[in-house]
Order: sequence, then structure tokens, then C-alpha cells
Amino acid sequence: MKKKKMKLKVGRLIAFIILVILGVACLLLLLNPTKTNNFVNKSKTEKVNGNITENANQEKEYTIKLLATGDGLVHSNIYKSCYKNGVYDFTKPVSLIKNYISKNKYDLAYYNQETVFGGADLGYSGYPLFNTPSEYGDAMIDAGFNVVSLATNHSLDRSTVGATNHVNYWQNKDVLVNGMANSLEQRDNIIIKEKNHIKYALLSYTTSTNGLKVPNDKPYLLNVYNEEQVKKDITSIRDKVDVLIVAMHWGVEYTHEPTAEQKQIAQYLASLDVDIVLGNHPHVIEPYEKIDGTLVFYSHGNFISNQPEESQKVGMMSLMTITKKVKDNESTIEINDVSAELIYTYNNVQLGSDAYYLVIPFSEMHDETYLKNYQTVHEKYANIIKKYDNSINVLAAG
Repeated sequence: MKKKKMKLKVGRLIAFIILVILGVACLLLLLNPTKTNNFVNKSKTEKVNGNITENANQEKEYTIKLLATGDGLVHSNIYKSCYKNGVYDFTKPVSLIKNYISKNKYDLAYYNQETVFGGADLGYSGYPLFNTPSEYGDAMIDAGFNVVSLATNHSLDRSTVGATNHVNYWQNKDVLVNGMANSLEQRDNIIIKEKNHIKYALLSYTTSTNGLKVPNDKPYLLNVYNEEQVKKDITSIRDKVDVLIVAMHWGVEYTHEPTAEQKQIAQYLASLDVDIVLGNHPHVIEPYEKIDGTLVFYSHGNFISNQPEESQKVGMMSLMTITKKVKDNESTIEINDVSAELIYTYNNVQLGSDAYYLVIPFSEMHDETYLKNYQTVHEKYANIIKKYDNSINVLAAG
């Protein structure tokens, strides 16, 4: 009997211990009910179309890739070389850039249209008063460019008629443009575009008109830089977009150093919460700088031109990824992977049926066919870009 009672006591003790353990476990689960769920949330991630990331915490990410470059400075030798069989065809000069944009899947591709498409009736012309065949615009659009600034020191080269024709050309294209307009209503109607849930807008201004005057009865024809007007424009659009880009035609030609005026304007635009400043006009490369979160590219140099000096033939494309993060109905914008790709305008210096121009990314130069000592040239201009901010990545040549 004693042994049986002992066995009963041991059994009861074991049962009691098991009940205590189960009770403690239940209590812990009651005190921390989300522990298991949190683990599941962290591990659940879904990608949609390669552009959207969403998890169970309702955090989302949207991205777009932006490419920006310099002046489309179409001298007479360029358009003459592209005149074949009675038509103008500029596809060859931009063929490698078209492949570059397509291969790297840039959502936005910007350039500055330096010269106007004034129309054939005014006669095509080069320096000093330009009038470019509009087929150049067709080729750039076909290459993938969909954001274009129009405010330059050559916007009024062919009078009001040429400027009006230029605006009319762009208004009929599915391209975001700014800088010139044919009415006050059109000028003040700043267009907002959206890609991958990211809203963006472009503003374009020039500090110079080469002495040509904007008609008093058409002040909307060209955006000449004015602090008061710029602030008004930015204030009207800033809260409506995720990304605000300002194209500035400024500075002194053929100098690699930004002027005091450029730096002052850059500071002013940064104070107005502009995201990206895309500089043009000097026709040579100037440095990149970040001012209080605003990315400033002082000058991209030429995209294409017939200017003879090495510094005028070497331009750049700035490249970046824009990310919009959304959580709890709040969004933030980040601009990452900021880099630059050097480009070179090659021409075979012939005038005739075999003449041609070609814009070449340095990453596609694998020998000295187009440019001797291209590696040394690359290093020279990469150092100019990185002078103020060494964090920008300049893509390698070849």
C-alpha cells in the first residue's frame, strides 16, 4: 500500500508541474500576443512590376530612374550632315544614346533644347541666330527624351514668329516642357506628370537673352529668371508634386567654375525646397553639389554641338534613382544612386554624303577610334564633376 500511495503522490506532482508550465506559457502569450505576427510581417515582402514594394505593415516604395543631359546646340553643319534624300534625319547622332536609355530603362530623360524650331519658312540657320529643323526634336523624342527645358539665351533668335512656332511644336508632343509659352494662361498652367505613383514637374528659366528683348505685350513668351516670379511659380506647385525639377540656363560660357550668381541662385532654389537643379549654358562641364538636400548640377556641358574644343565636345549625363516611401499615409522622397556618365560628340569632319555626328557614352569607348587618350580625358572631366562633392559616382570609361 505504501508503494501505491507513493506512486499516486508522484503522479499528482508531475501533473501539477505540467499544469503550472502550461499556465505560464498561456500567460506569456496573453502578455505578448503579437510576437509571432511580427515575425510573419518581417518576412512577407512582395514586388509588383519591379517598381513597388509592399509588406504587411503597409509600407510601400515606388521608384523612377532619371537621366539628364545638356544642350542640344544644333549648328548648321550638324543639320546639313543629317539631310539625306530630301529629308532631315537625326536618328544616327543619337542612336547610341537611344540604346543607353532603353537598356538602362530610364523613366524620365531630360535635355535642354538650346535652339528653336522656328519653322522652314524662316530658313534654317546656325550661329549666331539659330533655327533648327524640328526633325531634331522628333529624333530626341524617339530616343526616349520626355522632359525638355526651352528657356535659353537663343529662345528669341528668330523673333516672335520663330518662338511661337517652337512652342507649338512641343505642345503637340507627349513631352513635359517648360520655359516658353504662347499665352499667360499657358505659362501659368504648370503641368504635373506622374510615373509609378510619383508626381513631378519642371520649371525652366534663363538668365540671358543675348540682348534680345521679350516683347512687352508677350511677357509669357520666355521665362527670364526673376526671384519674385520664381518664388511665385514654386509656391504654386511645390505641395502638389513629390519631385520638383528646375532647369537653369545660367553662368559664363566655357568656364568650368560656377559663377557667384550661379551659386546664389542655387542657394535660393534650395531654400525654396527644389529637389533637383539641372544647369546648362556654359557649354562645358561644371561640378555637382548638394545644398541642404537639393541636388545641383551646375552645367552638363553640350549634349551635341559642332564646337571644336575638347571641353565643348565632352559633356555629361547625370543619373539618379528617385524613391517615394509611403507609410501610415505619410510619404518621403529619397534621391539615391547619384552618378554621372561622360559623353562625347564625334564628327568625321567631312562635309558631303559621308558626313555624320555621333554622341557616344564613354562607357562604350573600348578603344581610341573616336577619341585618343579617352581614359585620360575621362579622368580629367570626372575630377571636375567631383570637385565639390566626391560622393557622386562617375561611371568608368570603356
